[in-house]
Amino acid sequence: MCMHLQALFEELTRKKIKVTYRGQAWSDNCSEWIYYDCYLDNESIRNRLKFDECVKDHSHLGTHDGQESGFFCEQCKDGIMGVHKIYSKDKIIII
Repeated sequence: MCMHLQALFEELTRKKIKVTYRGQAWSDNCSEWIYYDCYLDNESIRNRLKFDECVKDHSHLGTHDGQESGFFCEQCKDGIMGVHKIYSKDKIIII
């Protein structure tokens, strides 16, 4: 995981949040993406961790190709994703 997302990666590891997928997610434009079985409150996390400008919010709610919400590093092409907000009921919420 890139240095820009490292603090969040370490936090989720410490909290033992279940990883549902880790690898090159869906295109050659992605490096390592890690998907977690939780909901990431992007605004709260961003305010708390003070990410560099290269870290962008990412949200996708597909009808045929899955759903996700989290953070993507434009510089390193790494991502940390949780479930999309509409699927967050009964999930651990990271704030």
